[in-house]
Amino acid sequence: MVIKEYQPGDCKEMTELFYNTVHSVNAKDYTKKQLDVWATGKADLEKWNISFQEHYSVVALDENIITGFGDIDKTGYLNRLFVHKDYQRQGIATAICNHLEQAVQGNIVTHASITATPFFEKRGYRIIKEQQVERQGIFLKNFIMEKVR
Repeated sequence: MVIKEYQPGDCKEMTELFYNTVHSVNAKDYTKKQLDVWATGKADLEKWNISFQEHYSVVALDENIITGFGDIDKTGYLNRLFVHKDYQRQGIATAICNHLEQAVQGNIVTHASITATPFFEKRGYRIIKEQQVERQGIFLKNFIMEKVR
């Protein structure tokens, strides 16, 4: 596995990975309606690209396949962390998270899905509060989590 910094040419494959991962891996914790509003399959590549460029964003590769990605902003907000549905439980999220956490000083905050919460808890994050995020009239539960350093 190789971890590299994000390049704009990675964006389309990353949005496809996001959609496929949400609709398969997160399906055990969320309803079909929730998955459909979370990952619509109609990602605005320009907005995603700008967001990745504004943050410290990394991509995990196996050969030439993007197996995961993540990004964090300067304030320590870990925005996204997703691993390809066919590459789960191989240390990819850990490797990406290690890179992201080393890129900033101070505490780190993330909004973790039900599915991702155990991963972050094992890394020393604690739940600050549960929240309901509304998308197109549908509510999705997630957790604001913080790693104090």
